[in-house]
Amino acid sequence: MNKKFSLEIKSPCHENFNNMTPNANGSFCSSCAKNVIDLSSKTNSEVAQIIAKSKDKNICARLNVSQLEQTFEFDTHPKNHNFKYAVAVAASVLLTSNLVAQENKQPVTTVQTCEVKPHKLIGKVAVQQQKTVAITLKGFVLDRKTNKAIAAEAYPNLTIYANGAAKSAVINPKTGEYTLELAVNENTKTITIYISNEDFRFSKEFQINTKEKTKIVNLLINPEEEFYSNKIMGGMGVNYIDDKKNNLS
Repeated sequence: MNKKFSLEIKSPCHENFNNMTPNANGSFCSSCAKNVIDLSSKTNSEVAQIIAKSKDKNICARLNVSQLEQTFEFDTHPKNHNFKYAVAVAASVLLTSNLVAQENKQPVTTVQTCEVKPHKLIGKVAVQQQKTVAITLKGFVLDRKTNKAIAAEAYPNLTIYANGAAKSAVINPKTGEYTLELAVNENTKTITIYISNEDFRFSKEFQINTKEKTKIVNLLINPEEEFYSNKIMGGMGVNYIDDKKNNLS
């Protein structure tokens, strides 16, 4: 039997996970004397296994915000499931054997059929190619209040990425300068720029002219208002989903 559930954190904790003491089960928070499991790096399957083994214990966890919007699922009786599967396979083999035995006893009837030739189309394949152009995206990412680089102490290791870039680029923590090499379709009209580190993210869409080989984009940001958290931490609740109840409603 499969059990579905979702996760929630009603009262987020604002402690700094990076300042906690790592251990075998996650990190230890000295402020509340609890172990915090980092589920943000786990796959959906791994999260489901942890919840299945926890037996609804009080768990303090660190999650991706996106994980709060997902539905997880685990098998409550995996051994029974395997047994039932084996029984079903055995029954299928037995039934097939009986049918074959019965067919062998039936008189053979010959039926003449007409061969149906598959319809095929021959010709030159037309491929519509789209031209890709190279663009250099560069500029500065600055704090709107100070007009200087965003404080590395509060927001360390900031990177910037845009559609068409092979990889993200590091924003200079002292000057706020960045450079991105893009390869985009010549018909591209807009691109989205993403700024993030492990804990925060920001995105904004810009108009672009692919005939310009270099595009200057300077970003003035108020981090306290415009940076959104990638992670959420605190006492985690598990909400089980009753499929039968949902189907009746």
